[in-house]
Amino acid sequence: MNAVTWEQREEIIALLDAASADPDVRAVVLTATGKGFCAGADLRGGGSAAKERVPGDVARTIRNGAQRFISAILDCEKPVIAAVNGTAAGIGAHLAFACDLVIAAEHARFIEVFVRRGLVPDGGGAYLLPRLIGPRRAKELMFFGDAVSATEAERLGLVNRVVPADELEKTARAWAERLAQGPTRALALTKQLVNASLDVDRSAAFAAEAAAQEINMTTADAQEGVTSFVERRTPEYRGR
Repeated sequence: MNAVTWEQREEIIALLDAASADPDVRAVVLTATGKGFCAGADLRGGGSAAKERVPGDVARTIRNGAQRFISAILDCEKPVIAAVNGTAAGIGAHLAFACDLVIAAEHARFIEVFVRRGLVPDGGGAYLLPRLIGPRRAKELMFFGDAVSATEAERLGLVNRVVPADELEKTARAWAERLAQGPTRALALTKQLVNASLDVDRSAAFAAEAAAQEINMTTADAQEGVTSFVERRTPEYRGR
């Protein structure tokens, strides 16, 4: 069920970081193979010789692990689409919720599984969920740990689109191709503005917006957008 190992986590973080720096990468799709999207963290690792735990060990592990994993998606400078092909539980659900757009197969499910294990939600769950669906709905999901169907997740606003399983890859690719044809730097700045908007007041949000547009107007794509409008033709954005 694609429980995340340390090696997989580090590889995905590196790929997302590389995507930000590569001008030829215009969009990212995060998906999985098999029956599940991600069953959470792989708790079977850790080695046989457990060392004595000292205060700060758990918090450090969370910061360097699950939180860094989620931050890699939120901070990626390219739009990230989650194509959820099956159950997304625990950190797996948060991986999907951190993405910019979420497409789910009809049989997909989302589970805030932490309470079932007597744990506090980590991997940014208590940060992401209230911002997506409000605090009361977030508490309901986190307090009970019930599975949420793809249809219900779409109704709540956790998912953008639900499609038949055999259309998931095609739909995700079509969305990625649309994004890849767009003004990449403008999309990056838009993502940054939206993600930060709920953490700042109006004055800071407006200042960030103005600064972002100032930066964006130096890009070739912005010039192309304005020129194509004047010339009444379809713009050809190159991600520069």
